[in-house]
Amino acid sequence: MSINEIQDQIISEFELFDNWNDKYEYIIELGKKLKPLDPKYKIDENKIKGCQSNVWLGAEMDGSLLVFTADSESVIVKGLVSLLVRVLSGHTPKEISGADLYFIDKIGMTSHLAQTRSNGLLSMLKQMKFYALAYDAKLAN
Repeated sequence: MSINEIQDQIISEFELFDNWNDKYEYIIELGKKLKPLDPKYKIDENKIKGCQSNVWLGAEMDGSLLVFTADSESVIVKGLVSLLVRVLSGHTPKEISGADLYFIDKIGMTSHLAQTRSNGLLSMLKQMKFYALAYDAKLAN
C-alpha cells in the first residue's frame, strides 16, 4: 500500500468518530498495539529532541525499505508515533523523504493537540524524514 493510501485509510478511520474524546481513545488504543521497541533502541541517540515526553525512534533498512520502530512513555504520544510509523514504515527512503503527510491536518490533529504535543509530533516527523534522507544518501554511494 502506498503512503497516500495508508493516509487515506487513517482519515477514513478517524471519520468514524464524532468527537475528540473518542479520537483520543482511538489514538491511545493504537499506541497500545504498537510493537514493543527493542531495548537496544532505547538510548539517548534515538531519543527525539523537542518532545516533552520520552520518545525513541529506531530505523533500519529491510532490503530496499526503511522500517521504523518507536516507543514513548506517554500513551497519547505512543499513539501519535504509531500513526507515523504506520504511514512511513516499509517504504523506500526516497518515498519517505518526499512524502506529503496530509493526514495530520485532515484528521484535525494540528488543531486539537496542545502546542507542546504538536511540536513533538513535528519533531518525530522531522527525525523520520532525516533518517530517510540519510539512508537515501547511503544507498546512492
